[in-house]
Amino acid sequence: MALYFTSINSGSNGNCYYIGNSTEAVLVDVGISCKEVEKRITRLGLSMNIIKAIFISHEHSDHIKGLSVLSKKYNLPVYITTNTLKSSRLILNEQNVYTFNHLDTIRIGDLKISAFSKFHDAADPYSFTVEYKQVRVGVFTDIGSVCDRLITQFKQCHAAFLESNYDAQMLQNGNYPYHLKRRITSGKGHLSNHEALALFQNHKPAYMSHLLLSHLSKDNNDPVLVENLFKAVAGKTFVSVASRYEESPVHYISAEINPAEVYNFNPLLYQPAQLNLF
Repeated sequence: MALYFTSINSGSNGNCYYIGNSTEAVLVDVGISCKEVEKRITRLGLSMNIIKAIFISHEHSDHIKGLSVLSKKYNLPVYITTNTLKSSRLILNEQNVYTFNHLDTIRIGDLKISAFSKFHDAADPYSFTVEYKQVRVGVFTDIGSVCDRLITQFKQCHAAFLESNYDAQMLQNGNYPYHLKRRITSGKGHLSNHEALALFQNHKPAYMSHLLLSHLSKDNNDPVLVENLFKAVAGKTFVSVASRYEESPVHYISAEINPAEVYNFNPLLYQPAQLNLF
């Protein structure tokens, strides 16, 4: 009873993430061609036939480039907000388009997909978690800043794709024009390495087994630097960087292997002296 997940591609050249069990799966975003998705799914030993739906985070081309062709070819339902669809200017089969709102939960077979709105410079951007048998994987990319919504969802994940887009010094000293640097760091752009690291250090649940660092900038980041930065504080959590050039290995988790800890309040552990009330 495992939940399998992999990055099909991750970066400004295209984003696509696969999460599912042994009989059904969903894609979050399709920012590479249908043909390339098919090739990579096959190389991983997975099957296109168990993909049951596509969830779209926002309308930027690196998240929707292959959506029309893939959804049409496999007759897949597409979950996309009304404003995102309008801004995307895509032509999709209306009978296969489903909208959703903040904090909605959608059932795809035995999978439970939860959506929450986020900060990003798009019409109506969302992030998602996918749950199966009390195991949860989050897809948290294209996020301008860490907010309470993100923290709440991150703290409940057994595994996560987490954006670590840029190194602040590399961006500052790089060749990007000023307006683009400002957009990236605006609070509606992308998470820096240190913003993502702070989220991980301060809010990682003890049972988080996998962290896939995602959507790294080609020009303003270094995969080796990022991986080492997170591994230094990861403890038992497996950390790797999702590639912008190829699919990642398939990872899996289950409730039996990675049980969520039950929080029990013990008042004996919280005496006034320990809380520095005196």
